[in-house]
Amino acid sequence: MNAAAGTLTLPALFSYGLFGLPLAMLALPIYIYVAPFYAQRSSLDLAQIGAVLLAARIAAAFIDPALGAWMARGGRSYAMLVGASLPLLLLGFGALFHPPSLSPAATLAWFLAALLLVYAAFGLASIAHQSWGAALSQAPGLRARVTAVREACGLTGVILAAGLTAVLGYDGLSLAFAVCLLAAGALLLARAPRPAASGVTLAASRGGWQLPFRQRAFRWLFAILLINGVAAAIPATLFLFFAGDYLRLGHDAGAFLSVYFCAAAASMPAWVVLARRFGEARAWAGAMLLAATVFVWAYGLGAGAAWGFASICLLSGLALGADLALPPALLAALIGAAGQAGGHEAAYFGWWNWGVQMSLALAAGIALPLLAWLGYVPGGNGGLPALSAAYALLPCALKLLAALLLWRAPLQHIYSDHREKMPCAS
Repeated sequence: MNAAAGTLTLPALFSYGLFGLPLAMLALPIYIYVAPFYAQRSSLDLAQIGAVLLAARIAAAFIDPALGAWMARGGRSYAMLVGASLPLLLLGFGALFHPPSLSPAATLAWFLAALLLVYAAFGLASIAHQSWGAALSQAPGLRARVTAVREACGLTGVILAAGLTAVLGYDGLSLAFAVCLLAAGALLLARAPRPAASGVTLAASRGGWQLPFRQRAFRWLFAILLINGVAAAIPATLFLFFAGDYLRLGHDAGAFLSVYFCAAAASMPAWVVLARRFGEARAWAGAMLLAATVFVWAYGLGAGAAWGFASICLLSGLALGADLALPPALLAALIGAAGQAGGHEAAYFGWWNWGVQMSLALAAGIALPLLAWLGYVPGGNGGLPALSAAYALLPCALKLLAALLLWRAPLQHIYSDHREKMPCAS
């Protein structure tokens, strides 16, 4: 079905968005579980794990814009690109979470190689999927709805992954991921609405990889993404350490994650309404303020504070719904305002994912070695005040900075009217 030929009904949006579920089932382990997994099941220490994560994420960050430019130049359909990513995703996930017994040096090399494969496959799939959604519609209300459906499916995948890992371990998660990936991929390729134009010719897109940064609004938005991304990535990287070693509630980590992500999913319709009323940027800035106001209280928690931490997870999860649904919709609006919808989405989302990967790299590459230097050792009692400050206070300061920049960013003209082209920076 061509999106230009009919309306985007809820079943049509679901057939598109469901692919976000297996992608999120992969994202949760590689961004949250992978550091504790290798800390507990290998001979690698925390500094080595942080160094590998930093190196892999920096490499992945540069792979993503290259993938985006290649997609935009080649004129390949987003459907074909998604199909090509499926076997790579299966292979990479299996290699990462089912490593063989090797020497420490070989384990380090295997860890790095598996991460690079996973990140490359994930980048290919997610850029194609995000670009597909951005090209479906430029209607102000509908673009947020497209991203909300996709991200709600993604949150379902996160919750499913957290629950399966807690109950069945990584073997059960691997089997469920494979089944969901193949089923959602088949539905996407067979039934999802197609954009009016899903690719451009090589001649039409030469130099397209540079195109996003010629837009002043994109440069602002990209800086905000980096700062807000680091603010989100630090607690994601440290979550299991904080819940287990500081709060002594590691056995309830899956339940806390479920509360957090269920709240995010439940909040998405409200954020879509607020975005339609006030614009995506202002609604997103309000969510950042909510997140900082709530999350700072995590610093005052003590061991065993289950209800207090659950409340923080619930309220900060409500803000997460905006973090997931609104930025991609805002980027889609920016692409449309620049007159580049229907062909250059992959170039934009390639750089967008570069920013996400760099945020994760900075969070892992700075927070983990810094905590090791300050005396924190997973499973021990040393360095716990530093762990609490890194987990709770630093992200809040970054969130406030991102909110201030977003409030001042030159984005208001792209909220609802795309008839005039967005001015480029001089």
